[in-house]
Amino acid sequence: MDIILSIPFLVLIPLIISLIVISPIMTSNEVIVRRFAKSIFSFHFLYTLLFLLFYNPERPFVSEISFWGMDWIQSLGIKFGFKIDFISMVMVVLTSFVFLIASIASKFVIRKNQKFYYSMLFLLQAAILGIFTADDMFLFFLFWELEMIPAYFLIGGDFGQKEEERNFAKRSAMKFILFTFFGSMFILLGILLLHHYNFVANGILSANFSDITLTSIPIEIQMLISVCILIGFGVKLPIVPLHTWLPDAHTNAVTPVSMILAAILLKTGAYGIFRFNYQTLADAFVVIAPILTILALINIIYIALITYAQKDIKRIIAYSSISNMGLILLGLSACEQIALKASVFHMVAHGLVTCGLFMIAGIVYLRYKTRDIDVLSGVASSMPRLFGFAMLIVLASIGVPMFAPFISEILTIVGVMNSDLSIIIRASAVLSLPILILSSCYMLKFLHKSFYGEIMQGSEKVNDITVHEFVVLASILIGLIIFGIFPNVLLGIIGG
Repeated sequence: MDIILSIPFLVLIPLIISLIVISPIMTSNEVIVRRFAKSIFSFHFLYTLLFLLFYNPERPFVSEISFWGMDWIQSLGIKFGFKIDFISMVMVVLTSFVFLIASIASKFVIRKNQKFYYSMLFLLQAAILGIFTADDMFLFFLFWELEMIPAYFLIGGDFGQKEEERNFAKRSAMKFILFTFFGSMFILLGILLLHHYNFVANGILSANFSDITLTSIPIEIQMLISVCILIGFGVKLPIVPLHTWLPDAHTNAVTPVSMILAAILLKTGAYGIFRFNYQTLADAFVVIAPILTILALINIIYIALITYAQKDIKRIIAYSSISNMGLILLGLSACEQIALKASVFHMVAHGLVTCGLFMIAGIVYLRYKTRDIDVLSGVASSMPRLFGFAMLIVLASIGVPMFAPFISEILTIVGVMNSDLSIIIRASAVLSLPILILSSCYMLKFLHKSFYGEIMQGSEKVNDITVHEFVVLASILIGLIIFGIFPNVLLGIIGG
């Protein structure tokens, strides 16, 4: 089975396909390109399910690529090593699923430059999978930097939008690159310091996560490294005040790209904090955890208030994502087993919810040419099937029982209250409760203003959702219900 389940193959499939799609080998026929892309994404998702089926928590998948019998950069102890443990397994499957439904959602949205779009989509998937599976710090950073290239072109690319929308998208893409590059400098500095001091203190010349030994490294140095890395990942998470790139990027990107940004790209920041700060630099993380808790509360409550004031549907969803990522950071800051499980669970729950909400926003904009909730009215009467999905997904997003976010929110509060680190952390569990009320306010406001009321003039003949849109929304809703009713399906993997 180890021959069939190859991590390098899992990561390199999208990379190879990306090169094929953009090359002259692939036809320019839009229908063929789109169907080819969907078939590859479908195959990739089934392949990740094979990993999930044979996953053993006590025996993580490990793989390494050597070059003529030597490591990648042998003189520095840098290897092309991969590993899939419990959190990687969850994120790999979520990534493959989100890219599949995003490719299905692209049918009526991407009207231009299809080859380039799908090529960048595959390249982005390869980079993100590399981030989630890298077992070497420098390999992780390689994929982290690679991810910026396709993300820039997908956010700011010309895929048939209006000229004004395209100009906004270009500016948003540039803002995303500048923020991400700023964060990457701190991540690289932290990795270099960690690699250097690990060698100086322990005589181990290796960039493998499992070879990092902190017992001989002064806590002050660990703190410096931890803060550097935290700043870099805090940009992508994002942590206030490093969040200002996100609303623009999510709002101005085309719908499938917004789905990927919110569901997956933000999770790379949370994953980086877990892999480096929480797991590798555990002693320093315990010291700074109370400060992170305060930052998480700012994310949760302050951003929720900003979200309530928004009028654009996509900006409401974008800001709500920042607030929800604060909940994930809060769970990590507790340094407690239940809270850790809750954070990983919420990565999946929030990923599914934001995919559904951005899909709904995209469908509304496609039909009504506006996302302003003060302008929209009576969508439920014109599109009853869309309203059914919107109502259920909005209820899921505010933490109603029977849906996945309810489980992760409750587990987060319980886990944080069980934390032994600081009274500040335990108190934050009580202070974070208003998020349940605030999120209900802005999401129900969006649902009420957009879907209820009189039908907008000229929208009486608007078509309801298509088969493609139904498949995407139904797949998301099924996932939210399954994990909400049977949380142990996911918690069993995380518990490993």
